Amino acid sequence: MILLLVLGCLLLIIAMALVWIAYTYKKKTADTLYKAQLHFEFTQKEIVEKERDAALKLKEELARRRAEFKNEIKREQGDIDRLYEKVDARTKIIEQREIDLNILKGELHHKEREISRNIEQTRNLEEKSQQTLDDLRTRLEKISHMTQGEARTELFEILKVEVLHAQEKWIKKIEEETKTVAKERAMTIVMDAMQRYTAEQVAGNTCGVVHLPNDDMKGRIIGKEGRNIKALEMATGMEFVIGDTPEIITISGFNPVRREIARRSLEKLVLDGRINPTRIEEIVEQTEREIEEIIQEKGKDAVIRTNIHGVSPEIIMLLGKLHFRTSYSQNVLSHSIEVSYMARMLAEELGLPRPDLAARAGLFHDMGKAVSAEYEGPHAIVGAEIARRCGEDPIVVNAIAAHHEEVPFKTLYDPLIVIADTISASRPGARRETLAAYVKRLEKLETIAMTFAGVKKAYALQAGREIRIIVEESLLDDDKSMQLARDVALMVETEMNFPGQIKINVIREKRSIEYAK
Repeated sequence: MILLLVLGCLLLIIAMALVWIAYTYKKKTADTLYKAQLHFEFTQKEIVEKERDAALKLKEELARRRAEFKNEIKREQGDIDRLYEKVDARTKIIEQREIDLNILKGELHHKEREISRNIEQTRNLEEKSQQTLDDLRTRLEKISHMTQGEARTELFEILKVEVLHAQEKWIKKIEEETKTVAKERAMTIVMDAMQRYTAEQVAGNTCGVVHLPNDDMKGRIIGKEGRNIKALEMATGMEFVIGDTPEIITISGFNPVRREIARRSLEKLVLDGRINPTRIEEIVEQTEREIEEIIQEKGKDAVIRTNIHGVSPEIIMLLGKLHFRTSYSQNVLSHSIEVSYMARMLAEELGLPRPDLAARAGLFHDMGKAVSAEYEGPHAIVGAEIARRCGEDPIVVNAIAAHHEEVPFKTLYDPLIVIADTISASRPGARRETLAAYVKRLEKLETIAMTFAGVKKAYALQAGREIRIIVEESLLDDDKSMQLARDVALMVETEMNFPGQIKINVIREKRSIEYAK
């Protein structure tokens, strides 16, 4: 009986335990399902939010791309408009040249008619001379005590004097006409060359100033006990001037290539932030390799642009170095390319047999400036010696040496380079004049005008493009004033070098003043 009671209790306990376990499992399952349901809802909301954000980002990206596309279309349209403007300008130039050509044709026809009239006049003169000769022969035959030979001799002497006189007048007229035509032809050739090549702008020159983000960077560049600045100067060969000007360091040195290496190296160090002697050497070496590549690219580009073949690698490197050199703020490489273009055009206009030699000499004429710090002597002579060493044609070598008239001209190509060099250097906007030279030129103009008698005042106006002269009305009349203008213009042309032209304006004024009381 007790055993059954114990078994019943055990069974009851086991049943209660099983019920408890089942209840607990059911509760956990319900909690898990509830949490899963919450996680599912949260995940679903998160997915919806992400889809909404993605849609918004997609709309924003589409709007940005659409705006960029519109801006690109506007830029391309602007480029197309500028091209149309250039085409219109070139068309107008061509039309103007056609008009000038028609005018020249008309003048040529006029000259031909004049020559025909002169030939006819010459024939008439010959007929008259023959008639005169016959008349004289008849008269001489009637004169007594004179043989036919004596009469012939005297007649020949008279005709000789008349023919020589007529011949001198004819030769003088032809010389005057020839000088006029030659001058007009020379001006036409030069103007055609200048019009066919029009540079849009002056090439920028290299700068020796580095801008810093703040003044604290100066201390980092100097380094402890100045070791960083010393390492920079040793590696680049330039002097770094750290003055009182805020956020600026000036690089000083005569070698433009080394100065550009120093400038780029310092800018890289400032951007990198790691400034120490080891890093300085690495950056300078890397910059030197970059500059060498740029030099080669610029030299090859200049040779390709001027259509010149078979150029020595040494000359290509020298041309590339000219990219970093300026003369009166004009980039020397761009100037050399202009001279090459113009020399070829002038040679073609003059009908020379080798225009390519003119272009070659024009491109190489200033390459001696690239090694001016390494060789003594004028850059024209140094450049000619390099060209001779590199196997260039003797015509090219002499044209390079003679472009500053330091050696005599030997061929027509020599003065062509001088003319092309002058055109490129003196065209408006090519070179900037220093303030001292500008003031000196104005003073020179006024001094020349004041040297003439009867001049009361002289003023240089319009940046030296005009000089206004006021004369004493009691000393100079109108005719003498006109002669004074011509004399001043002649002296200015003789004693000064200037681009373009200078207007000489002579003013003679007489005033009579009375007062009514």
